[in-house]
Amino acid sequence: MTIAAVQSALNQAGYACQDDGDFGPMTYAALASYASDRGLGQFGQALGVAMAAQFPATGVTSDLQRIHWLAQAAHETGGFRWLIEQGDASYFVRYERRPDLGNVRPGDGYRYRGRGLFQITGRANYARFGAQIDAPLEADPDLALQPLIAVKIACAYWTDRHIGPLADADDCPAVTRKINGGLNGLAERQAITDRLKRLWALG
Repeated sequence: MTIAAVQSALNQAGYACQDDGDFGPMTYAALASYASDRGLGQFGQALGVAMAAQFPATGVTSDLQRIHWLAQAAHETGGFRWLIEQGDASYFVRYERRPDLGNVRPGDGYRYRGRGLFQITGRANYARFGAQIDAPLEADPDLALQPLIAVKIACAYWTDRHIGPLADADDCPAVTRKINGGLNGLAERQAITDRLKRLWALG
């Protein structure tokens, strides 16, 4: 399906999308809203700007990669409602003293709880992906809550974990394992993926 056809389908579905070229900011903002089944307003616009800038730079350029990336991000954030893992301080005790996450200091479990579109977790991941995108995430983990930084992290994660080929193979369970470490929420992830594929007339 051409970009014009995708934009037309978005408009018909009630997600305003003007012709802004080959997957520009407005198209991505509308796609994020469509994936979450609700309007995202200015936050969606900020995500659209970030995705339009970062997707070409990191190779998220095929239709299936766009679809799976958006579906996973929509699920991980509850339809782009939050960019930080939900729960009180006691919930994050399970992340304390976890060398596998790089959490070796008291309070690391809470300080480095899940943030961003793919919910990176643990001091080691904040340091790793901070270095990749040139942002001091370990020192200031709340930077991951900014739309541009959140998209940069997710794109770096996508590349680092070699998720693109799995998305191009349309393997939602495999993509989910890379994002989640298991198959939590697979049914919803698949449902959002299928919803986006119908928009592209791929499902």
